[in-house]
Amino acid sequence: MAPSTVSPATETIAAAPELRLTDPRTGHPRGTLVPARAEQVAATVARARAVAPGWRALTPRERERRLDALADLIERHLTEYTVLEQAGTGKPESEAAAEIREVADLFRFYAGAARTGTAPAAGRYLPGHESWVRWEPVGVVAAVVPWNYPLLMAAWRCAPALAAGNTVVVKPAETTPDSAALLATHAAEALGDGVLTTLPGDRETGRLLVAADVDLIAFTGSATAGADIAARAGHRRVSLELGGNSPVLVLPDAPEHTWSALADACTYNAGQSCAAPARVITLTEHYERTVTALAAALGAREAGRDFGPLNNPDQAARYDRLLAASAAKRSLAAPGRGDGLWRPARLLADLPDDDPAVVEEVFGPLLTVQHAPTVEAALALANAVPQALAASVWTADLSTALDLTARLDAGETWINCHLAQTAELPHSGRGASGQGTDLSTLALHEYQRPKTVTARLRDGV
Repeated sequence: MAPSTVSPATETIAAAPELRLTDPRTGHPRGTLVPARAEQVAATVARARAVAPGWRALTPRERERRLDALADLIERHLTEYTVLEQAGTGKPESEAAAEIREVADLFRFYAGAARTGTAPAAGRYLPGHESWVRWEPVGVVAAVVPWNYPLLMAAWRCAPALAAGNTVVVKPAETTPDSAALLATHAAEALGDGVLTTLPGDRETGRLLVAADVDLIAFTGSATAGADIAARAGHRRVSLELGGNSPVLVLPDAPEHTWSALADACTYNAGQSCAAPARVITLTEHYERTVTALAAALGAREAGRDFGPLNNPDQAARYDRLLAASAAKRSLAAPGRGDGLWRPARLLADLPDDDPAVVEEVFGPLLTVQHAPTVEAALALANAVPQALAASVWTADLSTALDLTARLDAGETWINCHLAQTAELPHSGRGASGQGTDLSTLALHEYQRPKTVTARLRDGV
């Protein structure tokens, strides 16, 4: 079935190459897409800029009302969104539906945040003067979002940007334009025409959007693409989430649920999560038990039954390349499909600390296991890669856990759990994992700029 992603405007751009959309579950064609080019990009951004003053001028109460209305539409059309997410990602129905519910929750959260925000600084900092700070929207936001969570990552960017008073143009990944197109339709109904629009297309579409008349670029994707966007942005602001390679410190007193919890987190979305557990690090004395227990837990998760395929041929080829380049002496694959874009859960053990599967983000249903003689050495291994997005510690000793989370170089850490996230808590990267904050009220400031106002008092007091 061809997705409803091509607008009448795109159909007039004959020079743009037609892209074939593929169902990652079957490898069969499911429609085509004509990517947006310069004329459509310019027109879409111009429309977003034209309506920006009206959206910005709304009271927080009115923005809240409209964002709540958008959340209502998302919930009302849950089944339709779920089908569209599955078509582009291959996620199991329960997984996709849960993410759509989270999207609606995000818009509701930021609807309320639009009315609360953060308290501005105010006071008499100079004799005879009163000063305060206004937080103002930046203007037009370009949001370039990835294929692993097409609608959820769009919501992570759009909801706070809209709540902060900006208009947004979303460029979804070329393999997953479906749900973003429906979101734009519902946004036009709930928010107003041009407040939230989408530009389906390929990498060239993204480059054109970055070069267009936008005030901030919010990007979630690879470190290479993020560096390119930062270079093209010039003096404009960027918010970058560039992936992770999460360390998992498993101490000898780790609770019994450690193994099943890590297997669940590793295989959720086929491991295609920036914050997914990736590098399990334990003490040498506990190494064989860790390998055995994790292999057994992963063996109970089957590709095709418990989780979906990799998203596209390029990602599957990259996964296979990293696996082939690994020097691991033990490669333990779980049962499950391995045809097409499907890849079974896998554990790599007895591998060097500089192995490609360790130092690069694999982005698939795979765990590596390393060991170190001491906790300090294990912590050094955890912090030894350039990515610094997320990490977890597994131990019954709360004091040790709190000490290690404080010393792990990561923007988000967990104790005896992994991938536990909610709209109220910030998610941010460090180092090669990017800059900026998603989620929580702190994300509002990603899309605002402060203005200091100082007034001389008439009586000079």
